[in-house]
Amino acid sequence: MTDSVLFRNGTVLTMDDRHTLLPNADVLVIGQRIAEVGVGLTAPEGATVIDATGGILMPGMIDTHRHMWQTAMRGYGADWTLTQYFVWYYLESGKHFRPEDIHAGNLLSALEAIDAGVTTTVDWSHGLQTVEHADAAVDALQAVPGRFVLAYGNIQQGPWQWSASPEFRDFVSRRITPGDDMLGFQMAFDVTGDPAFPEKAAFEVARELGVPVTTHAGVWGATNDDGIRLMHEHGFMTPQTVYVHSATLNQDSYHRIAATGGSVSVATESEQSAGQGYPPTWALRDHGIPVSLSQDTSVWWSADLFSAMRTTLGADRSREHMEAHSRSETVTHLHLRAEQVVDWATRGGSKALGLDSAVGSLEPGKKADVVLLKNDDSPAMFPILNPYGHVAFQAQRGDVHTVLVDGRIVKRDHKLVGADLAAAREKVGRTVEHLRATLGEEAWVRGMNPDVPDTKAVENPYQYSEWDAGSA
Repeated sequence: MTDSVLFRNGTVLTMDDRHTLLPNADVLVIGQRIAEVGVGLTAPEGATVIDATGGILMPGMIDTHRHMWQTAMRGYGADWTLTQYFVWYYLESGKHFRPEDIHAGNLLSALEAIDAGVTTTVDWSHGLQTVEHADAAVDALQAVPGRFVLAYGNIQQGPWQWSASPEFRDFVSRRITPGDDMLGFQMAFDVTGDPAFPEKAAFEVARELGVPVTTHAGVWGATNDDGIRLMHEHGFMTPQTVYVHSATLNQDSYHRIAATGGSVSVATESEQSAGQGYPPTWALRDHGIPVSLSQDTSVWWSADLFSAMRTTLGADRSREHMEAHSRSETVTHLHLRAEQVVDWATRGGSKALGLDSAVGSLEPGKKADVVLLKNDDSPAMFPILNPYGHVAFQAQRGDVHTVLVDGRIVKRDHKLVGADLAAAREKVGRTVEHLRATLGEEAWVRGMNPDVPDTKAVENPYQYSEWDAGSA
């Protein structure tokens, strides 16, 4: 591991509390931490010096909700709706994933994350049918030099069941180290709104273990305001709770989230395309609810936060314009700015995950998760006049020149360092072969088709629960 790295002469987006922007500045990394940020810094003897001239230095981006295990099926569900996603994974074919398939998807996704400058990723891992699947997920994450959070879930079983098993407790004690900022831990499950509130048992396990819960909230046809109300009435809404999507909630639910200090992970590409509801950034701003960004799953969409920033700005601004037009008014000044979504892609994630003292900004003393955006071969990377706007609208994953995670160079000169992509490709190939053989070629091809089987009950996608909110 390189002991010291000096980035020289870049435009530095510190993303500190004041959003200090430094032109023609340096970032010095010594060991795992940022030592200095300023102009004309002195390189220690033996330091690796990286010319950042013409580039942008920013904190590593943070994705707070990505189903990494599904990456082995990249693009398969490009034309799906949320209903078809539920049918394929929850009701029909998700059970066919073996531990080695979870490993393959996680490995590819982890490599893809750091390649795109996403230095911290939440693995919303709801395909963990057994602890063997969970071990495979962690093995893959620990094989890649990124920062990850395992959000443990199992869509094939009720959370009150898997969280109560001795095998789950054993897994947590074996694989999770409290305070480890390279592999964090959450429990991931949804709350259907069943008045019996069976999820209470899982929340009690999370409280006992002292771990946060992340949940898909406000998803049209699946989770609703009753779930938020039940969480609140039983005291399970905390500042550490991350609510994913939250696109179809009412004012009361937003007030409850705001009052208890939780945050929302907005996955705009997902919400726009799949049908969870309109991306809710406009409502979250109104209620002062902290926001982070996420990409959801590569079975549909892209897996970089440049896309997340871009689509989030577009969705928020589109709604603002349309509402003004409905009143025969014109928007003259936009509320959501590029600077804000860059913050959501960095500090928003670090705050949501309780990692803000460690990462999320380029400040002396913080862990060195650093991204250099620079591409001298791209006409889109000059001139850089509005750095925040350039990150949000102009840059893309191909412009990620260098990435440091925990002070370690994991990508340089546009290439991953020490990554065995051939091995990852082979593992993913075996997963695809297994699924095609298990389903049969006709079913495999048909699975990409938007038609939904008539025999499937899609009102309640949670096959472990008899509760049907749609008929209640």
